[in-house]
Amino acid sequence: MIWLTWRQLRTQAAVVFGAVAVLAALLLATGPRIAHLYHAHGRAFLDELGRTESGLYLIGTFAVLFAPALIGTFWGAPLVTRELDAGTHRLAWTLTTRTRWLLVKLGVVGLVAIAATGLLSLVVTWWNGPIDAAIARNSGAPGHGVFLLPRLHALVFDTRGVVPIGYAAFAFVLGVTIGVVIRRTLPAMALLLALFTVVQVTMALEARSHLLPPDHVTTTITSANLMLIDISGNLTVRIDEPGAWIVSQHTVDAAGQAVSPPSWVGKCPLETGQASQTCFDRLTALGYRQRVAYHPAGRFWTFQWEETAIYLVAALCLAGFCVRWIRRRVS
Repeated sequence: MIWLTWRQLRTQAAVVFGAVAVLAALLLATGPRIAHLYHAHGRAFLDELGRTESGLYLIGTFAVLFAPALIGTFWGAPLVTRELDAGTHRLAWTLTTRTRWLLVKLGVVGLVAIAATGLLSLVVTWWNGPIDAAIARNSGAPGHGVFLLPRLHALVFDTRGVVPIGYAAFAFVLGVTIGVVIRRTLPAMALLLALFTVVQVTMALEARSHLLPPDHVTTTITSANLMLIDISGNLTVRIDEPGAWIVSQHTVDAAGQAVSPPSWVGKCPLETGQASQTCFDRLTALGYRQRVAYHPAGRFWTFQWEETAIYLVAALCLAGFCVRWIRRRVS
């Protein structure tokens, strides 16, 4: 069964690993220059990056970001449904048990998917190391466009470290599960893509911040740390925590109660010189502060391991469900 499963997979695996190898070669060729620029210029080296480096940054980021969804769509969802559609599963079941047939398929294809995603994530994480370090040191500074995303940012976190391995395992087994249940390849592929996207976005925007309790800091509002005043008059400030992930923030009064900032605060940034300073000093004298909840940059790997464990456990639970469904519901 292992040999047969590999024969069915080898062409697709060759294409995937070939694409990973090409991207890895480009990153390995340009990575030393990135590291040299960082050591030579420190955090200011982001200004030295050209179009080639910017392009590779985006290509690597999006390659890792979309790899699990593509694996689940094109490897997971059709894995069993195409066998059921063709009726070849019945022949296989005369040679081995249903459970062994499914576990071999899950094991061989799943390990290949994890290996491809892990290799891609490893190379991309290594190549982006100096850039991520510079972003952390430059946190909140204007002028670097796409590079102003620290590692804990939702779009970047999903493309670094070990967590893409968890995503790949979960997306693959979720695709198999959907295919086993609805037994139609194209609907299973479409449903997998939709469900995995919802799960990934929900984890990034809603669930991840609750895996660890955030730290809190209360800071004065100044012209130096004020970043934004929205149309509702709410303030956004930066804090002196490079690379931190700000979960939430709100203005508080002298008693520490959450309040709306005074309407005239919107005029403070429009003032110049001493008038601007006087405006912010008045805000401070009235007791207004900004209360910020955040996760320090040092929690990156803690979040990585916890989220990876969650996805791997979910993948194992789905695999157990698939085995049970195949044994009891599929003929």
